[in-house]
Amino acid sequence: MKELYKKHREVISYLFWGVVAFLLSMVIFYLFTNKLGWKEWFANIVDWIIVVIFAFFTNKLFVFRSKAGSVAAFGKEFVNFIIARLATLGLEEVIIIIGCNILGFNAQSYRILPFIPLDDGTIVKGIGQIFVIVSNYVLSKLWIFKNKGESK
Repeated sequence: MKELYKKHREVISYLFWGVVAFLLSMVIFYLFTNKLGWKEWFANIVDWIIVVIFAFFTNKLFVFRSKAGSVAAFGKEFVNFIIARLATLGLEEVIIIIGCNILGFNAQSYRILPFIPLDDGTIVKGIGQIFVIVSNYVLSKLWIFKNKGESK
């Protein structure tokens, strides 16, 4: 089991922190839309800002173990991370706008467990998150943290 973890540490760590970020995002989105009454697209943007900051540090420190050796290298990683996340935010916004505003999946609430209400807008966001998580991993691995562990 230990060898399996060592071999796939990065993917396992990304999935773990991705699930944490996903849950954080879903809870924040639900609170903003259902408790504060915000529109889905606006709630998603505010939610995104909070979760991206969280994700940058968890990805940098725990997933890709990047060691930016200077303020400039750290800044480059952060800017690239934001640019990549803006691209995937655009993808998620398109999914939410199509699902909620065009197809009308935003009103009815369901309860999958007595304490977890689930509405169509949250389901649409969850579908968008699947595409976002995969895209974010590829962008982080191949572009943002490609020189992990190196001091620059």
